[in-house]
Amino acid sequence: MHETHISSKKPVVLKLLLIFGLAILLCAEGYFGYHLHQLSEQQEEIKKDYSNVNNISSGLFSVDQWRDKVSGIVSHQIRDFTLSPKQKKDLQKEVEQIIIALIDKAEALINKPKKTIDGKIKKFIVKNFVNTDDFREKAPSLAKDIIAKVYNPKNKKQLSNMAMSKFDALERAEYLDSTVAATKAETDKIYKKYQATSNEELNNKLTSSLSQIRTLTYNYSFAMLGCIAIVLSLWWILRKRVDLHATLFIMSLMFAFILLFIGLTASMIEVDARIKTLDFMVLGEHVIFENQVLFFQSKSILDVVKVLIGQPGMDAVLVGILILVFSILFPVMKLSATGIHLLSKRKIARNRIIRYFAFQSGKWSMADVIVIAILMVYIGLNGLLDSQLRSLNIKSDDLNVITTNNTALQPGYIIFISFVLYGLILSTILKFISPHEGH
Repeated sequence: MHETHISSKKPVVLKLLLIFGLAILLCAEGYFGYHLHQLSEQQEEIKKDYSNVNNISSGLFSVDQWRDKVSGIVSHQIRDFTLSPKQKKDLQKEVEQIIIALIDKAEALINKPKKTIDGKIKKFIVKNFVNTDDFREKAPSLAKDIIAKVYNPKNKKQLSNMAMSKFDALERAEYLDSTVAATKAETDKIYKKYQATSNEELNNKLTSSLSQIRTLTYNYSFAMLGCIAIVLSLWWILRKRVDLHATLFIMSLMFAFILLFIGLTASMIEVDARIKTLDFMVLGEHVIFENQVLFFQSKSILDVVKVLIGQPGMDAVLVGILILVFSILFPVMKLSATGIHLLSKRKIARNRIIRYFAFQSGKWSMADVIVIAILMVYIGLNGLLDSQLRSLNIKSDDLNVITTNNTALQPGYIIFISFVLYGLILSTILKFISPHEGH
């Protein structure tokens, strides 16, 4: 009798140990999933900020950016303006001819017949006391002095300041535009948020953060899949322990719910098209624009549903509702129904609705369709963007354009496809372990 008491306790102890062990593993999966969800949101926020700061509308298509780049070139060209000896000689000859032409014109005006007494007196004085030939002989030296004056550093600086004042006037006029002012305010806000003082510093910080986040998100994704692999291994190890199957199945469902939640809320696909480098010549100097974002979007399945339902067109709203019902609500109902079917009495378990969602709703659930659809969208978009961006690539002496396509599937896609496969495995297991089927 004592042995019977011990043997009856043994299954209870094993069941408690199984629950305890799986509860720890479930907490671990929840921990990994929570951090993956947080990192996915953080990555999306950082990339949106990066896209806003480096967007082509605030870069290549920005008057402000052009003013800064061109004004630097103009200032540099004026301050560092130099001529070769031959150019100096030719320029001096031109100035000399201009001086002689001015003297000839002045002499012609003086020699013109005068009607007034004042004009006749001036003509007499100039003809008798001013020798215009002396001025003509001095033209070469005057031209040389003029060239020297232009090359004076102080005068060159004054010319630079005059040119820069025109760009400053353009800047003041530009900021009268409320749109430009709003863009600048938004950029300054992002600078403050990341404690950066320049675009280069900000980009370095954001790129570094994104690199770290990407590594962590994949680590957490594989850690979640590791938890699922352990659960499936337990099914193989305990395949003959019928008394533990119900407990193991209910705990397995909890793992599936976590996979589903993370798969729905984490970013699944990211579309990122940009001009990596645009380099061309202006006044003999390079004007360079880097990382000009043409288009950026990062969406989870829930984000897509929200966007579609929020559209004014009924066709978009209908598609959003269909995705919500068949790709989100149906999987939730299916998981819930399998648990109810296994734990309930035969009458409830055999209920038409419960059995439908537990065993037959899979053909209506579009979770697997969504997985294929997103993969096809990724392949199609990737090919289209590669083709279109490749046509923008230009390489010549005066213009160099390099584009890049950073479109990629995100960890959320890995988690969601894992949920779909895991759900199929659980459905198969339920058919074998259910006490209400085949009786």
